[in-house]
Amino acid sequence: MNYGPTLQISEQIHKEKYRGPNESFYEAMSRLAGALNDGEEHRGKLKDIFLDQRFLPAGRVQAAIGSPRKTTAFNCFVSQTIEDSTEGIMDGATNAFKTMRKGGGIGYDFSTLRYRGAPIQTLGSKASGAVSFMDIYDAVCNTVSSAGNRRGAQMGVLRVDHPDIEEFIRAKQNDGRLKNFNISVAVTDEFMRCLKEDEAFDLVWDGQVVDTIDPQALWDEIMRATWEWAEPGVLFIDTINEQNNLRYCEYIAATNPCGEQPLPPYGACLLGSFNLVKYIYAKTEFSASFDWEQFKHDIPHVVRALDNVIDRTIYPLDKHEYEAKQKRRIGMGITAFANTSEILGFPYGCKESLNFLDEVMSVLKNTAYMSSASLALEKDTFPLYSHNAYHNAPYIKDLDADVRQTIGEVGLRNSHLISIAPAGTISITADNVSSGVEPVFALETQRTINTENGVEVVQVPDYAYATYGIKGKTSDQVTMDEHLGILATAQKHVDSAVSKTCNVGDDVSWEDFKDLYYRAWERGCKGITTFRAAGKRFGVLNAAPVVEEEGAACFIDPSTGDKSCG
Repeated sequence: MNYGPTLQISEQIHKEKYRGPNESFYEAMSRLAGALNDGEEHRGKLKDIFLDQRFLPAGRVQAAIGSPRKTTAFNCFVSQTIEDSTEGIMDGATNAFKTMRKGGGIGYDFSTLRYRGAPIQTLGSKASGAVSFMDIYDAVCNTVSSAGNRRGAQMGVLRVDHPDIEEFIRAKQNDGRLKNFNISVAVTDEFMRCLKEDEAFDLVWDGQVVDTIDPQALWDEIMRATWEWAEPGVLFIDTINEQNNLRYCEYIAATNPCGEQPLPPYGACLLGSFNLVKYIYAKTEFSASFDWEQFKHDIPHVVRALDNVIDRTIYPLDKHEYEAKQKRRIGMGITAFANTSEILGFPYGCKESLNFLDEVMSVLKNTAYMSSASLALEKDTFPLYSHNAYHNAPYIKDLDADVRQTIGEVGLRNSHLISIAPAGTISITADNVSSGVEPVFALETQRTINTENGVEVVQVPDYAYATYGIKGKTSDQVTMDEHLGILATAQKHVDSAVSKTCNVGDDVSWEDFKDLYYRAWERGCKGITTFRAAGKRFGVLNAAPVVEEEGAACFIDPSTGDKSCG
């Protein structure tokens, strides 16, 4: 039996990024199962799950676990709190270097650094500002990239009430500056209240008001930058902390580079995604169903495996290890949602699609939390587990009653379990399934690959299109409201966050665009990122022309089994 990707580009990327010299896909997955199991039965289950690509561990897990590589299995980290001193800034940069050398990306909160023009009493001078020091961290990242085989990703965060916020908003609009950073504004509930009620808003430093501004003017500047440049993203930082399972023992000020893991200082994210198309089974050529039983069966084995990663990997810093083992965070998510929904007959973003997403995520979270409770009974709870405080978290109160009862009796092994990552690269290695909860970008995309004959541009078909002939809704066909519906539906089931980009069409007005962000806050989203093709920033992918008769999107009606292309 053949295992692994069938597309040339999928095989090539998996081989280059995740496997050792001369290691086959079968050998790599066997390596993972051998390193992460809790006995022969568990090893066999994991091997089956990995070989079938029903669960795709994050790239760092695949590359590091069980291999001779001296890299961490954690994809990303959040930096220490950067102290407002020369020593503190340089110590943060040194630790960033050590982290990226072990393969991790990093998120930073720069709000702790004093604003441009603030007096430095000991030197009789004035500060150059928080944004200026981001250049140091960007240079560190670029240096590590030039010495290694992968550039580390970075996220820079600044609070909306920091006096340098306007400079931060414009920081990446200069060619080449902060090229290794994503940037996001940490927006507070107080700012949103002032915006709603048209009240003046204070910019503060060290508890002192530095300036008072019109919140609408600042909001317009944030939105205008996002409209044109796709950055900064927006993090609703008070929502993040209010909804945090561990709000009783930590404060979160930043996220990992893609935003799906809000983390405290020295926090680490351990990720992987269930590949939903692998749970489709076809009754006939043109009818399909979702295998809920297999999905539920696989989740406990994956929870156990990811929990084992925490104890079986290396860490860039001792403080990373301490933080990880005190809380035992993992982040399981899904990928291929768009493909799966549309194969089942539900166009992306429609009511039925949202209902399917709601059910998938509900099953995932409740099964995962029940599995973690079982692990706690066997291996003990995470060290910072506090029964009363933990059970008062809003997310825990929303779990199924039997899950809450079990947790109340035995506790939990892991503080957090659910996160939806972009899953871009691992989705390509699974024969180019749609990534995360994003729509299909195009029926075919153009990608550049290295071959024995040199560099070649190849057309890569979407999985559902290539396998089932499904012409799914592409990103340029999805409305802004449909994007928001997907984001909000997923977020209510996620204890961390959701990495998702809301594509904005040319027909969207400026006022509607601004309102999207306000509505995302109202619906409880923890953050939002948008991309407008008509803006000044180029996208990553290029659509390739599809040589086929034109037609509307094709879907399978699950009630009749009929395939319709409009």
